[in-house]
Amino acid sequence: MKLLKIISGGQTGVDRGALDAAIEIGVECGGWCPSGRMAEDGSIPNRYPVMELANAGYAERTLRNVADSDGTLLILHGPPLGGTRETIEYCVEIQKPYLTIDCSRIEIDEAINLGLQFIANLPSEGATITMNVAGPRASQWPQGHEITRRIVSGVLRRFSGQNDAGAYSS
Repeated sequence: MKLLKIISGGQTGVDRGALDAAIEIGVECGGWCPSGRMAEDGSIPNRYPVMELANAGYAERTLRNVADSDGTLLILHGPPLGGTRETIEYCVEIQKPYLTIDCSRIEIDEAINLGLQFIANLPSEGATITMNVAGPRASQWPQGHEITRRIVSGVLRRFSGQNDAGAYSS
């Protein structure tokens, strides 16, 4: 059975929601962040195991996370804007699979099912599937962190065969 690793850039909102889900479930996580661990709220807290890209900003971080993943799951509310749109452009440019989940159009359970289908269809070599999770920062979508945490937790639990409601700690 394959393992799943979650990566993101550590920004507020969707990025941290995905990392929090992985940390809570006990799944490997990481990713790349800008130099100085820069985020909209200051420095990315050390509890998030993201690595700094030397002399790099948001765009370089985004490209590196897309490149280092088997695919990107974009969780958003409405049309993709700013860095989220840029993430899609990088996926297309370097021919990496991606799935956009617009939470203004579907419920969380459906989003979880779509995420699982996406993972099942990812081309992956080796024992671990690396999924980049991206989307709006907290200032653009205040509910993004919690909604993403719930979606990614559900995906991780179902991927590993756990019940969503069951408690799991590392």
